[in-house]
Amino acid sequence: MHIRQKPAAATAAVLALALSACGSGGSGDDPQASGGKTVTLVSHDSWAASKEVIAAFEKESGFKVKVLEDGDAGQALNKAVLTKDHPQGDVLFGVDNTLLSRALDNEVFEPYRAGESAKIGEEFKVEGDAATPVTTGDVCVNYDKAYFEKKGIQPPKTLGDLIKPEYKNLLVTENAGTSSPGLGFLLGTAAEYGDKGWQDYWKKLKANGLKVVSGWEQAYNEEFSGSAGGKQAGGERPLVVSYASSPPVEVIYADPQPEEAPTGVATGTCFRQVEYAGLLKNAKNPEGGKALLDFLVSKPFQEDLPLNMFVNPVRADAELPEAFTEHGAVAEDPKTLAPEKIAANRDQWVDAWTSLVL
Repeated sequence: MHIRQKPAAATAAVLALALSACGSGGSGDDPQASGGKTVTLVSHDSWAASKEVIAAFEKESGFKVKVLEDGDAGQALNKAVLTKDHPQGDVLFGVDNTLLSRALDNEVFEPYRAGESAKIGEEFKVEGDAATPVTTGDVCVNYDKAYFEKKGIQPPKTLGDLIKPEYKNLLVTENAGTSSPGLGFLLGTAAEYGDKGWQDYWKKLKANGLKVVSGWEQAYNEEFSGSAGGKQAGGERPLVVSYASSPPVEVIYADPQPEEAPTGVATGTCFRQVEYAGLLKNAKNPEGGKALLDFLVSKPFQEDLPLNMFVNPVRADAELPEAFTEHGAVAEDPKTLAPEKIAANRDQWVDAWTSLVL
């Protein structure tokens, strides 16, 4: 979930088997720099938080935060599985609901109930406090408003619309085997059309001129005609699989900022993702890890999320910034699948999708 967009953000691959070399960031480079009081957060590459919010946590808790950005969500989880006897950090952040079962089956986490977990929406929680919900967001088809206005065509609203003749050769999506939004889009079609119907849907989608690229950055910043990056690259596809929170990015990072986002969201195509964090088993600093998990669901951090990682908080009482609510989209009835359903079918669905679409 993994993964949210910064300007020209890197693609979030979720099923890659190769392990990346881990990078580092954050405010503490030396685990001994504060007398053994460093707490290490392992995350995917799209981790972002305001310096002021992190500094406030460090001052209040006495722990110095070190962040290890370890590739995409799938790579970070794979490494956590391989190193679970001697983990490289204390907390792992960014495992979304498409991969959560892998973390739980491999017993990567030590169950812990965060201090303000009562404030978290019940729909996001995991039985037995095996992992802590932190963010939520929707994978959805985005559209280029100017293209559809110029052509005099209504943009699509649902998955069913995407296979209609008027949308032929317009959609680009990511590889479901290497990309988080690509996988989310696949799971959304499985939720909509069922175990037997999703493959027939993808046959029709392919016949309608679907284009598949490796990941989000290529799809959104190169192929999509509605994004700032896509316009610069000469992108020709006015439909792209991205996020419900993508339109605010096109406003916030534009200079000058437009009054209205140039892109829209087909809310009937959305699949709900939830990102989790967990206390790693055998962590060197479990007390620091627990304090950090408490912080990740605290109101200051939850309200800091939208304009840093462009995701929604899981706290019901967290307020969203005006730019996020004004330009973002809300899916009233997003597609969902139970974690156990995803666990039982994910790999075979991806294999079948690869044979069918690629």
